[in-house]
Amino acid sequence: MNRDVAFYRHSLEVGARHALGPAISAVENDRAEARIVLQAIAGKTGRAHVIGITGPPGAGKSTLTSALVREFRRQERSVAVLAVDPSSPFGGGALLGDRVRMSEHALDDGVFVRSVASRGHLGGLSRTTARVIDVLDGAGFEIVIVETVGSGQAETEIMYLAQTTVVVAAPGLGDEIQAIKAGILEIADIFVVNKADSPLADNTVRTLHEALRPSDDRGWNQPIIPTIATDGTGVAELAEAIQNHAAGFDAGYRSESATRRARRQLAVAVAELASNDVHASTDQAIDDLAEGVLTGTVALRDAARIALRSVAGEGTN
Repeated sequence: MNRDVAFYRHSLEVGARHALGPAISAVENDRAEARIVLQAIAGKTGRAHVIGITGPPGAGKSTLTSALVREFRRQERSVAVLAVDPSSPFGGGALLGDRVRMSEHALDDGVFVRSVASRGHLGGLSRTTARVIDVLDGAGFEIVIVETVGSGQAETEIMYLAQTTVVVAAPGLGDEIQAIKAGILEIADIFVVNKADSPLADNTVRTLHEALRPSDDRGWNQPIIPTIATDGTGVAELAEAIQNHAAGFDAGYRSESATRRARRQLAVAVAELASNDVHASTDQAIDDLAEGVLTGTVALRDAARIALRSVAGEGTN
């Protein structure tokens, strides 16, 4: 099918779901058609509220996300879910299939769920996640929820993409609280203690209270919300906290968030190109730099800067 800018612009404006799948696939897989999709959504991003749902495995993120979608739909708000799954070691595709786990929303025209593969990316996010968010934003969804893989401390990358970050913990998982303290405590706008019917939940809440950061420059203090995602307990309170956090977002901030996503895309693309070029280089100077790092005669950061200049054709001097 011949899909041009006009096709995507019109289809996404009227909410045609048959265009969303191909549009996302194009940008996710870096197809030639991706440029057409990005041209079609130009000037239409920066309107959605992007929510990150993150935290260690076993906390019930997917069940909570599904319950949160149900609550937002009760408020008649359109929702897109981008569920980032671990990658298949063979084809690179998503394994867990959140579209199956969120099947209750399958017939709802106000909900769109897409699973994408992390493809081994350390931050739990695909390198093209930001562009997929842009497509969903440009398609007019009021809320875009990004549910990350759940790899613990490395999940801090969500802070570059989400306007509101929800960190989910579960009672009795001592290692996950340590992971939160070590890595993702600072990025959380809202904490959720899911499975709050556990007798260990109160202790987890106390532990989090002791580790909260000071209020930010907007005067926002991180709330801790107990939930039982399986029966919906606390989900309305979570939705309210998310909306309260977004209350101070103006059009300028939303536009700035979209620019930040684009900047992140650029940084990731530069890093990937540089990595590929260094690996593919046959320049002896690169091997000499690697040896210098190994022996400690060259600092890694200095070696990296020299290598970047080298692969960019600027020489090593």
